Amino acid sequence: MTRARGAARGLIPAALAAVTLAGCSSSTGAGDGGPGGPAVSSTPAPAPAGAGAGAEKTGADEAGADATKAAEKGGRVGGAGSACDLPVTFDIAAHWKPRGASMDLGSGLDPELAEELADLAEQGTVKVVCEIDAKPAGNIGFLRVWRGEASEDDPRAVLKAFVADAPNVSEAVYTQVTVGALAAAEVGYTGHSELLDEPKKERAFAVVTPDGPVVVHLGGMDSEEHVAMLPAFELAKKTLELRR
Repeated sequence: MTRARGAARGLIPAALAAVTLAGCSSSTGAGDGGPGGPAVSSTPAPAPAGAGAGAEKTGADEAGADATKAAEKGGRVGGAGSACDLPVTFDIAAHWKPRGASMDLGSGLDPELAEELADLAEQGTVKVVCEIDAKPAGNIGFLRVWRGEASEDDPRAVLKAFVADAPNVSEAVYTQVTVGALAAAEVGYTGHSELLDEPKKERAFAVVTPDGPVVVHLGGMDSEEHVAMLPAFELAKKTLELRR
C-alpha cells in the first residue's frame, strides 16, 4: 500500500458517508438514524505494548482484561431478513442501527474518485459489508463488519493484515481469544483521527468461517467515544456464532 493510500484510508468513515449505503432496513429494537438491524458490544483496550507489528498475549481473559460489561441487547444481525447478510450472527446493542454497506457509486462519479472510494472499502484481505451506527444510542461511531474470501489464513493472520493496512497504527496488542465457539484473534491499538488530528483507540476481532474470514471493528470519533461504545463491541463478541 502506498503512503498516499494509507493516509486516505484514515478518511474511510467520511468516504463511506459520502456515498449511498445499501440495505437500510432495520430490525426490532434497532433505533433510528443508521443501518438496519441490532447489536454491538465492547471490550476495553489492552495496555500498550510496542508499535507497528504489535505485542501478543494468550488467554481469553487477556484481551478484555478490564472486563467491560456487555451492552443491553437491541436485536440481532447477520441472519436471513436482517440488515446485513453475513456468515455469522451476533447481538447488537439497544438503539444501534445496522445497514448493509455496499458502494453505490453511481454513473456520474469521476472514475478516479470511484476507484479510490472502492479501494477505501477494502482493508487487508477483507471488505466492509455492514456497519452498525451508534448515533441513535447517543454516541458517534460505528461497529463495522468486514468480510473476505475463504483462504488458509487463521484469525491472527487476517487481523494482522487488517491492521497493517490501516494508517498511523501504534501500540497494537494482539490476543488469542474465543468468540462464541470459534477460535479468534483480537487487537487493541491506537490509530489516528484525520478529522480531529489526534490519536484515538480502536479495537477489532477476527474469526474464520467456512465462507471466509470476518473482522468486527470498533472505532469512534475519538478515544472517549470509543470507550463509551466498548460494551457494544463486547456484546457482539460475546454472542457471535456461525450462521445456521
